[in-house]
Amino acid sequence: MDLEESCWTALVFAGLDDELVVETARSSLGLVCITGRRRAAREKCPDCGRCCGRVHDRYLRRVRDLPLGGRPVVITLLVRRFICDNKQCARRTFAEGFSQLTTPYARCTRRLGAWLEAIGLALAGRAGARLATSLGIVAGRMTFLRRVMALPDPERGVPRVLGVDDFATRRGYVYATVITNGETHQVIDVLPGREAGPLAAWLAEHPGVEIICRDRAGAYAEGARRGAPDAVQVADRFHLWQNLGQAVEKTVGAHRSCLREPVPQPQPVEDTQSVDDAVPTGRRAERKRAAHAQVHELIAQGHSLRAIARHLGWGRRTVLNYAHAARWQDMITGMPPRPSKLDPYKPYLQHRWSEGCTNALALHREITAQGYPDGYASVRDYLASFRPTPTAPAPAPPSVRQVTGWLTRHPVTLSEEDRQHLKAILSRCPELETAHQHIRDFGAILTCRLGSLLPDWIDAVIHDDLPGLAGFARSMNNDFDAVTAGLTLPWNSGSTEGAVNRIKKIKRQLYGRAGFELLRKMILLS
Repeated sequence: MDLEESCWTALVFAGLDDELVVETARSSLGLVCITGRRRAAREKCPDCGRCCGRVHDRYLRRVRDLPLGGRPVVITLLVRRFICDNKQCARRTFAEGFSQLTTPYARCTRRLGAWLEAIGLALAGRAGARLATSLGIVAGRMTFLRRVMALPDPERGVPRVLGVDDFATRRGYVYATVITNGETHQVIDVLPGREAGPLAAWLAEHPGVEIICRDRAGAYAEGARRGAPDAVQVADRFHLWQNLGQAVEKTVGAHRSCLREPVPQPQPVEDTQSVDDAVPTGRRAERKRAAHAQVHELIAQGHSLRAIARHLGWGRRTVLNYAHAARWQDMITGMPPRPSKLDPYKPYLQHRWSEGCTNALALHREITAQGYPDGYASVRDYLASFRPTPTAPAPAPPSVRQVTGWLTRHPVTLSEEDRQHLKAILSRCPELETAHQHIRDFGAILTCRLGSLLPDWIDAVIHDDLPGLAGFARSMNNDFDAVTAGLTLPWNSGSTEGAVNRIKKIKRQLYGRAGFELLRKMILLS
């Protein structure tokens, strides 16, 4: 073997077949073409095993190989057909094999086939074809799907701990069941539908399951009971807490009125209170209030009236008036008001206001009929001082779902503000306070796996008869053994839920175009 042949053999056929001989290798039009043959002069008959050397015929076989430098590679093999010399053998002729390089009737090498299978499992059809094109591999989307479908199902055996859950192949219409190994977290099988029949049949065909982790669906409970009557059924703790949250939401919704903070009722106004006693408002009143406070503060510091007038730039008489006024309101009421066309009608307006008529437009019409010559604005401005200062609107109460989250979350995860809101709500509603205590007790049973305390908890909740929670407690009596096992044993459906999340990724890759068999194959081999 010369140097060039040795280099091509090491590059193209490395680790494939030591007996292959590369005769020619050339590159043209972006394609690498290689011609090779087998070195051995004799071949064993596949039926009788006798070595034969008589050549009956020769033919060319073309197989694709891994790309070189981003260019497709085609290997042309010179295949010999031998004559079997054994008279007792039923086979008369046979072709020499290339077991390390390729398989019978295959159009690609084994290593290229392994690449196609890996790309198909990772990216499915269309995305895999796009990646293959960028790598220099000529393959259509159906090629990847066919190779995936041709792969055998993995042999996983019968697990001791089984996880069962459902997932949607078409959300809201078509569902399937995934079965996982609770110890190794591997997907074992995928069944069509989510009824009891397929699960019971699978369990009957695979005896030996000891523990079955499931959600609280009645179909899976019935299927496990029929297919593996001796197995221990374990209700998943996550689904138990999820069901509790739904029940708590119903309880909070039944006491929605307790979520709103009580609004303080306004105090009735004394009849003896006069409208003239109202505190003056407006920009002028604010200026009087600030000036009065400033003058009295300087007097308290020991300054003379003359020094205060010089410091503020006011007249001495003005400072003297502020100093002698005990209240800042005296600086307004003590000054003679300016005459107004409304003055003769003010007593009537005050009387009507005290009677409960607060409509400025109606009062303006009344005094206009009495001879008032001016417009509506003066009446409106005068009556504005009688109206109470508007208060800010009350904050919106927390929603039912928000309060449900405060009740079901761990107290450590709540913020200080959330804790204060929850404390105020519980103080206003004894029923929610009782529900909160039941939730905390169930959380302790779940986290510490104290399943033996479950009967007492159920009795206490049913006795209090809270809406939502009482129904949840009664439903656990229907599946008591599985719930008790879920609150006692360490097994759960966490690995099955993780498998369902991975299945969602595979479904998105197939864009909903895959049938159940292809989806099942992708799930088992991914």
